[in-house]
Amino acid sequence: MRKSLLLAATAISAMSVPAVAQDQDSGAIDDNVIIVTAQRQAQSLQDVPIAVSAFSQETLEAQQIENSSDLQLTLPNITFTKTNFTSSSFTIRGIGDLCVGVSCDQATAIHLNDSPLFATRLFETEFFDLERVEVLRGPQGTLFGRNATAGVVNVVTAKPNLGEFEASGDAEYGNYNAIKVQGMVNVPISDSIAFRGAGVYVKRDGYTTNLNGGPDLDDRDLYSVRGSLRFEPSPDTTIDLYASYFRENDNRMRIQKQYCQRDPTGILGCLNGSRKAESFNANATFTAALSSREFLATQGIPTAFALGSLYGPDQYAGIDIPEDSRTVNTAFTPEYFTSEMTLQGSIEHDFGPINAKLSGNYQKVKLNSRQDYNNNIGRRDIYAPALNTLAAAAAGLVPGLPAAYFAPLASAIIPDGPDGVLCTSDTDTTGLGSFGGNSICGTTPLQFDGSNQANSSWSAEAIISSDLDGPFNFLVGGIYADFHLSENSYYVNAFAIDYVAGLLGSFTSLGNGLPPSFLGTPYFRNNTNDLTVKSYGLFGEVYFDVSDRLKLTGGLRYNNDEKNVEARSTLASFLVPYSQTTDAFDSPFVGSYDADPGTPGNQIYQRRNVKDNEITGRLVLDYQISDDNLLYASYSRGYKSGGLNPPLQPIFEVPESFESEQVDAFEIGSKNSFGDGALQLNLTAFYYKYKNLQLSKIVARTSVNENIDADIYGAEVEAVLRPDPDWMINMGFSYLKTKVKGDTFNSDPRDFGGGRSDAVIIKDITNASNCAVVSSSGSAAGINAFVNTVNNVINGGIDLDQNGVIDGGDIRPGANLQGTTSFGSDSGIASTGAFGICGILEAAAGGAFAAAGLDPAAFGGVEFFAAGVPKNIRGNSLPQAPKFKFSVGAQYTVNFDSGMSLVPRVDLAYTGESYGSIFNGNVNRIKGYAQANAQIQLNGTDDRWYVRGFIQNIFDSNSETGLYVTDQSSGLYTNVFTLEPRRYGIGAGFKF
Repeated sequence: MRKSLLLAATAISAMSVPAVAQDQDSGAIDDNVIIVTAQRQAQSLQDVPIAVSAFSQETLEAQQIENSSDLQLTLPNITFTKTNFTSSSFTIRGIGDLCVGVSCDQATAIHLNDSPLFATRLFETEFFDLERVEVLRGPQGTLFGRNATAGVVNVVTAKPNLGEFEASGDAEYGNYNAIKVQGMVNVPISDSIAFRGAGVYVKRDGYTTNLNGGPDLDDRDLYSVRGSLRFEPSPDTTIDLYASYFRENDNRMRIQKQYCQRDPTGILGCLNGSRKAESFNANATFTAALSSREFLATQGIPTAFALGSLYGPDQYAGIDIPEDSRTVNTAFTPEYFTSEMTLQGSIEHDFGPINAKLSGNYQKVKLNSRQDYNNNIGRRDIYAPALNTLAAAAAGLVPGLPAAYFAPLASAIIPDGPDGVLCTSDTDTTGLGSFGGNSICGTTPLQFDGSNQANSSWSAEAIISSDLDGPFNFLVGGIYADFHLSENSYYVNAFAIDYVAGLLGSFTSLGNGLPPSFLGTPYFRNNTNDLTVKSYGLFGEVYFDVSDRLKLTGGLRYNNDEKNVEARSTLASFLVPYSQTTDAFDSPFVGSYDADPGTPGNQIYQRRNVKDNEITGRLVLDYQISDDNLLYASYSRGYKSGGLNPPLQPIFEVPESFESEQVDAFEIGSKNSFGDGALQLNLTAFYYKYKNLQLSKIVARTSVNENIDADIYGAEVEAVLRPDPDWMINMGFSYLKTKVKGDTFNSDPRDFGGGRSDAVIIKDITNASNCAVVSSSGSAAGINAFVNTVNNVINGGIDLDQNGVIDGGDIRPGANLQGTTSFGSDSGIASTGAFGICGILEAAAGGAFAAAGLDPAAFGGVEFFAAGVPKNIRGNSLPQAPKFKFSVGAQYTVNFDSGMSLVPRVDLAYTGESYGSIFNGNVNRIKGYAQANAQIQLNGTDDRWYVRGFIQNIFDSNSETGLYVTDQSSGLYTNVFTLEPRRYGIGAGFKF
């Protein structure tokens, strides 16, 4: 009976279940076998005692799985989302890349042709010319790469076919002027050598409307090419060489949309009750704090230079935020560039009962991304009085202020006067920014951030496996990997930062009789200048046939990892003369900057290293009930090495490093085929005990990673139903429960008061961080009175040196700080809040002012928390871990007498509710969503050509896949990420 290409393609996918595969040599359909390498050797998927999915290239096309994000729509207990700092997370059974930072390992290991990739951009390209994509669920501690605690995604490219010329091509056009072209050619060079070349090109208009005009944002312009060479000098030896290059240059948005429940007080920026389409209160930001009347007064700087008041209108007051997740208002067009080159080689020889394979991989990656930090345009009018004052000072019209100290500032940021363009530092590496002539100018105050990275890596792996006649077989191997990151920076640039860096620098240098200077760097830059990772692993497994049907597998692995990091963080940190033309760190005043306060002397970089080693393994017992039914039970231990947190500015009490994580995983499963293949059904249940699970949150504009313990359990059901040869129905269902184990106390960046009514959350006017004070006796009235009294002391001026002794001239009078205030009944915050100075509150809480009549005991006792009041998150769900998922797909093949066929197909997937943060709560909730796709394909005789029509995301839903909360000094708004909107189009292709 004739079978359409689409039908055969879908059959071999297995949808994480057993499937139908096409024998590439004979062209016949084998109803029982699909070959995978989940255990580092070719095996039938149904014989592998692991929860594994496999998709061929044809299957990916049939189900419209174009990239890694689409995989989540068909696989149980799988989610995928972009994350902060240009990262992403492929989450398996509740475990993904929850650790964010350059020294974090991937929980889900990404492999290309069985070789591990590091910091790869592979998921940003499109799938093309693949042999298959394998997804292994659960820790793969024994065999794969550098241990993978969540699982493995292994992308296997199509290899050259010897002795046969082949070619294929496909062209597609859809809405958003989307063009996609891909092709392949296979050329036999001799009987033993063949070459295969393939490529894909994608270009489309943007999905996101910019209300400020200009092109639609979040477009695509990318291509990827690869070439493979296979040489078989003998029947027992195979040599494969591979090279690929991927490049993207467009306005892809790294941060898609921001939501906020506006905080009217400005102490937080956004509240903790819900996510709304409201502008955040910019008075909570670093620039608002340091350019405020209140802060300038404490420094003795004329308040006429203030850009505003912390108690007055903020830059986004009255600015509407579009509710649509794909509508923004920005004066800065996103920029996105990335490239990746990969070289691979392998040689495999079959010695009869022994097989040996040696493989190597080299990878080079570059990334540079910038976009509007707030996805909105702030008000310029509130800056007018301060800019007029600056212009007057620059012209020498302000008595007592020499023009030489202010003219360089005005010339750099308002070169055409206070009513002209406003200039913002560009993201340069010199640290001079606009004061070195590196700026971007516009009519509105710009604010944008940038993320860049350059890294290279290589690895080598050797594996020896046996195929002995007796009951005993084995596999042993070793791998060495070397990763080097030469640049990784995260920038935040804003006109107001330039203004603050110049203004405070000018007054500081003037007051100390120094040359006119600004504070460098005039933008935030968290920079990892150098990271090296050296890792090796030794692994092995033994396979023992207890009987014809009972098999025992045991494996062990030794892991050794070493990481060395050189990093620093700067923002208005030290004086740099305006006349400086070289690097800012060549400044004669750089000695006041210390990247590593914990080390004696002043350090330009913080240097740290961490080493880990661990023994892991697995034990599996599988029983073949019949030729079509397999039962298995397994225990495995997974491991992921620890790392180093980046330096913070300002410095907070957070762990300098985070520990390696470890998981003990227990799994039982059954793989079955019934009715001669009419029904294939796989069942899996699992339980994980996680120790030191790595989690990230944003502190001081930087990702800080911590460790918690967690329990995870769940079940998965997968099926393929074929009531007759022309019908194909696939189904999947999963249940997942994740929870933080034991009493675990952590501070929530959204709620520094820890949910306590006897706490006051403070916005520090000297750096825009938050801190909190709590009553030791539980007295809300007492703690509010304490904060108000301290603020009154600050308002009157205070002299306080670093030892808490009143003897110097630190704070000038006139700050006019107001008393504590409520955040509102719907804020989700029980504490009150106030603007203040955390260092002085800490000193006062410690009794520094007791002699002056401010004894904390008089207020019922006071506790100070620099990093917020910890609250117990015991029982909370892990991020990106939906409790329920299900998917169903159906297709029917209409066969015509002419040899042609018509195949309609529909897919529906539902992902249940989850959370984007370990702190859970309504504000972090990610709603469940449904996605539906459909297509119809007409196949020509012998499947030599086809035409199709398709539609993706039929309901045009803005389905959220993930979120994260920005820093306190940025306003605590929520960045969300969604799946693509509805797409539809037509396509045609050929093959011969």
